[in-house]
Amino acid sequence: MIELGWREWLSLPELGVARLRAKIDTGARSSALHVDRHWRFHDGGAPWVGFQLTPGKTGTLPIEASARIADERAVVDSGGHRCQRIFVRTLLQIAGAQRDIEINLCDRRDMRFPMLLGRTALEGMFTVDPSCSFLHNRPPRHLEQRA
Repeated sequence: MIELGWREWLSLPELGVARLRAKIDTGARSSALHVDRHWRFHDGGAPWVGFQLTPGKTGTLPIEASARIADERAVVDSGGHRCQRIFVRTLLQIAGAQRDIEINLCDRRDMRFPMLLGRTALEGMFTVDPSCSFLHNRPPRHLEQRA
């Protein structure tokens, strides 16, 4: 098992996100990614979502990405409000490990972290020490080119 702190750096390489600060939250079932805006389209007859996100501080260039929609379901947010969210599957890289996870796309602009990593993404691979933060190195700013 890999130990994480309550906040860590991660990458979502399939979405073009080289590094992102995330809150590690065992109280949340699902993982959530802040997007500035999103739109739906079809590709090959399958439903997809395109979205734009700004991974860093103000002045950081936005990233546009797209992914096949894995699901759409109701989520209860931290304020107790129930809303429908789009879920996608993507590769997570954190603490030298990687795995496919499901994330929902939402508006987290008023939150301190653009991503929340929930317990389904952590299950069986990670433990969390809530007294620590940033236990692992920050990923580089740019994604490495894949062969």
